[in-house]
Amino acid sequence: MVIVMQLIEKLSVLADAAKYDVSCASSGAPKRSSKGRSGLGATDGMGICHSFTPDGRCVALLKVLLTNFCLYDCQYCVNRRSSDVPRARFTPEEVVTLTLDFYRRNCISGLFLSSGIIRSADYTMEQLNRVARLLREEHEFRGYIHLKTIPDADPLLIAEAGRYADRLSVNIELPTEASLIRLAPEKQVVTIKQAMHAIHEGETEAKAEQRAPRFAPAGQSTQMIVGADATDDSTILHTAQSLYGDFRLRRVYYSAFSPIPHSPKTVPFEAPPLLREHRLYQADFLMRGYGFKASELLAGPGNLPLDIDPKLAWALSNREYFPVDLNSAEPTLIARIPGIGILSAKRLVALRRQKRIRFEDLTRLRCSLEKAKLFVITQDYRPSLANRESATLRRSLSDGPVQMGLW
Repeated sequence: MVIVMQLIEKLSVLADAAKYDVSCASSGAPKRSSKGRSGLGATDGMGICHSFTPDGRCVALLKVLLTNFCLYDCQYCVNRRSSDVPRARFTPEEVVTLTLDFYRRNCISGLFLSSGIIRSADYTMEQLNRVARLLREEHEFRGYIHLKTIPDADPLLIAEAGRYADRLSVNIELPTEASLIRLAPEKQVVTIKQAMHAIHEGETEAKAEQRAPRFAPAGQSTQMIVGADATDDSTILHTAQSLYGDFRLRRVYYSAFSPIPHSPKTVPFEAPPLLREHRLYQADFLMRGYGFKASELLAGPGNLPLDIDPKLAWALSNREYFPVDLNSAEPTLIARIPGIGILSAKRLVALRRQKRIRFEDLTRLRCSLEKAKLFVITQDYRPSLANRESATLRRSLSDGPVQMGLW
């Protein structure tokens, strides 16, 4: 009973400490199951948590830190060396026990494991790898495993992590090197990107050779903190675009800075609007799914507008492309129309091979007519408000009141 209580107390500290890392989605993992085989677990089971796969399933992940002790003193981190938060540390065996116990109770479908830096980067990475190795080899756990990679760790340790984990992640933390030097001087952009490159090489080699051992089949992700410094959205999106291009990341996650008790004067005392984080996710999706460039979404320095979504903002700034004739336009341009997504664009192109597109077809395809009607031409429809100024249209299409700050 004493041991159980100690585990629960550690879990309460280390699960809470892990909540600031948002890069824990389980998308992209290969289907793997113990049904009809030895071992335990699967990557396609249903759960009761808050991570979602590409096909819409909600899966449960035990999200914890191995420890919240840390040698580093990153100013934006609640677990920094100088912080006075309660500290705890799991042994690898305790994390394995918790993972298996929660899985058998149908509470989770996998594990997201990160850690503060203890002793050294190599030692910490060895401890993370030990958890994954015990789960995979001794207990034949076939569920999802996401390991947070320690950038300064030996490349051989990162390669070992890739053999056990479904996904690896290396947090870039801040979008510019200058910000990292100022707020996290013990971290270096060059070592973070070297770790990303090592993971990317491991993925490439595994895909090139059919008989090669699996290596992080769900790819890698990263996280950027928004609002911990004065970096604007334009810089953040250009950094994300560079990371996608250089290392083929699956996702860049954005985490609005959360002021912490007794935080240093180097970071803000006020959190940025959560709506800003939401707009960055929307813009990121436009870059990944629609082919937008960061320079299209923000032509110069500054932040994304909060009152309208980035796709609508682009359309209002590029009125020369609109209205678009749905019966003749290129599919890529149709997908850029506010209120029409990629799937609807494909369906419209398929439909116009059979007949002329009419306005009622947009209704049947469940397009957002409130936005789309100002930017499209169909067989029986031409917008009457197409010549109105963008500023006027923007006011009519605004999402509503903007979240106000506390100060």
